[in-house]
Amino acid sequence: MTFILIAATAAALVTFAVHTFVGGVFVARPLLADTGLPPVSKWLNYYCWHITSVLIIFIAAGFLWLSLHPGERTLLFGLSALSATLSGLSIAVGLKAAINPLRFPSTSLFALIAALGWGAFLLH
Repeated sequence: MTFILIAATAAALVTFAVHTFVGGVFVARPLLADTGLPPVSKWLNYYCWHITSVLIIFIAAGFLWLSLHPGERTLLFGLSALSATLSGLSIAVGLKAAINPLRFPSTSLFALIAALGWGAFLLH
């Protein structure tokens, strides 16, 4: 089970890296460069961008902590459910926008984190 938790930690760190370094270039920078959005909307979206960054780091830290303290089923359940929900939200947003949800890295990356978390939960 510890290996699966370390894999979930690694998947969350990869998700953070993709969000920060790829998404920063292709999402955050264009958002800030957009002059058509009202300033409050633009900056609240940018704030939400950083909320996501913090959230992903906390998910990674949570799975790392669990790999060192594997008896915490409640946290394991919560992190797995949160990751599954974030993947589902990514799917819903993609469908609403008529964009294939798999074009959003968040769909598959959060699904991977969730799958690893649920795998560890079931093995516990």
